Amino acid sequence: MNLNKLLIEFLEYLEVERNRSQKTIENYHHYLKRFLLWSKISDPKDITIDLVRNYRLHLNRLENENELKKITQNYHVIAIRSFLKYLAKRDIKTLSAEKIEVGKNPSHEIEFLDGDEVERLLSAASGNDIKSLRDRAMLELLFSAGLRVSELININRDQINLARQEFSVKGKGDKIRIVFISDTAKDAIEKYLDKRTDMDEAIFIRYSKKKLSESNKNKRLTPRSVQRIVKFYAAKAGIVKDVHPHTLRHSFATDLLANGADIRSVQTMLGHSSITTTQIYTHITNMQLKSVHERFHGKKK
Repeated sequence: MNLNKLLIEFLEYLEVERNRSQKTIENYHHYLKRFLLWSKISDPKDITIDLVRNYRLHLNRLENENELKKITQNYHVIAIRSFLKYLAKRDIKTLSAEKIEVGKNPSHEIEFLDGDEVERLLSAASGNDIKSLRDRAMLELLFSAGLRVSELININRDQINLARQEFSVKGKGDKIRIVFISDTAKDAIEKYLDKRTDMDEAIFIRYSKKKLSESNKNKRLTPRSVQRIVKFYAAKAGIVKDVHPHTLRHSFATDLLANGADIRSVQTMLGHSSITTTQIYTHITNMQLKSVHERFHGKKK
């Protein structure tokens, strides 16, 4: 069978039977198409362990040219393994997925804001005009709920229960979780919504000096817009770190752990399917261990 045809059927399988998100399907398509174009093969039987090894060498050499990070190389390998498992499920002769090992991702330090920096960032959006009120509400909500940008921009006004200070969001893999709103975030959202006079369902919309045409009714903010807004206020607050919306999600998790939350609860609040993902924040628990060590080690009884 032709590999390009099988690839299309695999992507359809991910969409219909595995219920994967459109973004995930796009990524798998990109990784596998890259592999097929490089290998120039058309038959599943031509996928061999030597071919995959040579492809990984090819990807690694791209990294040496500063073109492809190690973690992205692993995404390519994961996509190939998933495709091979799908072929095996259909009894199509090819390489066994178990023969391919995924490399270990390099550990990396995350960028987060400390308490003072968070306060400065939030205070930077202090005006009473509609845009300033929107931006303050948005920053407060990002930090209060630890939202991803995709989750933030998809919130509608009728989703948020300000009386209970909680609402549900659909995260990665269409998983639903409950997120919570702090008192300061609730206050900022109320002030912003009280100022709204439009009927748009989205909670965060764009405002332009130019009148929007009737044909362009979609006012919902885009991820790029949110990124620009966060960077603008970080610069205004004099924060020298490279701040982006996900920095506030990191800061949310870091703040919880620093104040005594257990990592399993943080995992649930972030919507991580695996505790391994949440463990990137163990730098905080390590700091707490250091404090315990300093307080109790080597003291005379």
